[in-house]
Amino acid sequence: MSVAIPFLPTNNWHKRHLLLRTLALPDSLGSERTLPHGCTVIGLIARLSFKALVLVDRVGRRPLFHVGGIQMLISQLLVGAFMAAKLGDHGTMDKGYAFAVLVLICAYISGFGLSWGPLGWVVTSEIFPLEIRSAAQSITVAVNLFMTFFIAQIFMAMLCHFKSGIFFFFAAWVVVMSIFIYFLLPETKNIPIEKMEKIWREHFFWKRVIGESAYEEVEDKKTEAA
Repeated sequence: MSVAIPFLPTNNWHKRHLLLRTLALPDSLGSERTLPHGCTVIGLIARLSFKALVLVDRVGRRPLFHVGGIQMLISQLLVGAFMAAKLGDHGTMDKGYAFAVLVLICAYISGFGLSWGPLGWVVTSEIFPLEIRSAAQSITVAVNLFMTFFIAQIFMAMLCHFKSGIFFFFAAWVVVMSIFIYFLLPETKNIPIEKMEKIWREHFFWKRVIGESAYEEVEDKKTEAA
């Protein structure tokens, strides 16, 4: 979990500023000031992550992951479709379609800000036992930083080869991320940190990894310490 959760969303986030620059939005919209304005709008929408802070303890982590994932998936697919149909490999895009692409990217970032953006850190900070939390969080941060660097290095080459297909490629990653959450992440809403081992022991998959004896051993140690 300390590897998978920071690894998956990094494939979809740390490329928004590069995408806008490669979409030729300034030329398509007829103004060199369009790109900074678009980036300003996206920056404001990215800060809508406060929505997750308000909703996370009301509706739970998994529903926000699913809603955000659906929003991200639809946005990526529509952007890819517009780019493939209206822009081509080396063409231009009408003003209306260019604005539509900008709005869809904003919608994508809004969905990310509702789900994987903040929750990727919230979940990893609460799912690990106290004994290993510091080490697990260190792994989470290291994986996130490494993937940020890695994606930044290869993204432009991928864009040159995939062209509009890059959006469908990352849409497939959104599907993988959503499947991962659906099957492998238990709901941690209203679960005290001291009782977090219980949800893993009761999960259909992770109970095979953790095992009953391991959980009981941890509980015995806590009882003895008390």
